[in-house]
Amino acid sequence: MEERYYDLIFIVRPATPEEDVKKILGVVEHTCAEKGGKVEKTEQWGTRKLAYRVHKHREGIYVHQEIRTTHGELIAEIERRLRTQDAVIKYQTVRLDEDLKRQKKLSQKREKRAARRPRRATAPA
Repeated sequence: MEERYYDLIFIVRPATPEEDVKKILGVVEHTCAEKGGKVEKTEQWGTRKLAYRVHKHREGIYVHQEIRTTHGELIAEIERRLRTQDAVIKYQTVRLDEDLKRQKKLSQKREKRAARRPRRATAPA
């Protein structure tokens, strides 16, 4: 089975202690390990202003993770566990490997087209 790449971004309430954020990260990493996935990168972007109010909050703590897996049900399980966390106010997962496949396909077409084009000879100086 082919490997899939996902971006997971979730927003935690701004008044949440750092320990609770680390617990949520632990839940995600444990779920990944349990289901055969791997967390490639974890970034905490800190407290930022939200684009619109979410549950009466104007700010939130942003956390970004890149996940690699061969099973799609892992993402469903992570989303289910994030949904049950009281501190998480919003989350989003995006599958990246489809975009990477498309970019690779387009670059191959571009290279074929460039190979057919005659090269211009440089003029002697």
